[in-house]
Amino acid sequence: MKDKISLLIQLQAFDNRMEHIRVRKEQGPLRIQELKDVLDAAEAGYQQDFEELEHLKKERRRVEQDIQDLENKIEKSMVKLSHIKSNKEYTAVLKEIDDLKKTKFITEDKVIQAMEEIEEMEKKTSEHRKQQPELTAQFEKDKKIIERELATLDEELAGLYDKRKDLIQALDQDLLKRYDMLRERRDGLAVSQVIAGVCQTCHMNIPPQKFNELIRGESLLTCPYCHRIIYWGEDQHFQKTESVVA
Repeated sequence: MKDKISLLIQLQAFDNRMEHIRVRKEQGPLRIQELKDVLDAAEAGYQQDFEELEHLKKERRRVEQDIQDLENKIEKSMVKLSHIKSNKEYTAVLKEIDDLKKTKFITEDKVIQAMEEIEEMEKKTSEHRKQQPELTAQFEKDKKIIERELATLDEELAGLYDKRKDLIQALDQDLLKRYDMLRERRDGLAVSQVIAGVCQTCHMNIPPQKFNELIRGESLLTCPYCHRIIYWGEDQHFQKTESVVA
């Protein structure tokens, strides 16, 4: 009976490891996508800053054109001023010129502000532009590392699958069916240690009489609470099996 339980311990160790590998394999593409999302976000940020820079430059050109238009109007008003004869009209044109100069002064402040914003944005986009090749190179490097990990996991999974296939050949088919059913219904764990009279999976105390039977190891027993196949974890025979498959 101990030999059968030892086979089950090995089988569960293989199944646990295979499930762990499958989970890691599923995480691989997700990890790559997360890295790609970070890269895409950086590229989108750069594009957004670049578009903002172009918008600021366009706005600066528009304001500079406004200044030019104001200067042209001031010049025309100055010419008109030299031809005016009445004091009332002369005063009106002087006010018009003064208003145009005030507007020009305010507009020039806008140009100065736009130039400062453009300078700041140019520094920002320049820094982003320098970072992009580094970020892309880092992404490709990290991606290759993950892909190599996935390839290694594929090899390990194939090896475990072959070992498992050999192992189940040595198992009684009815016992294997029972194991598979328990594993499916008990969150992937069909076999559990009992240490100091306690099932190490559900953490319930095994009744004394059943625990004594377990120590003798003459029959296949199950936990009365979680219904998993149990074995005495302090038995050196099983400890040796566990150390082999660890």
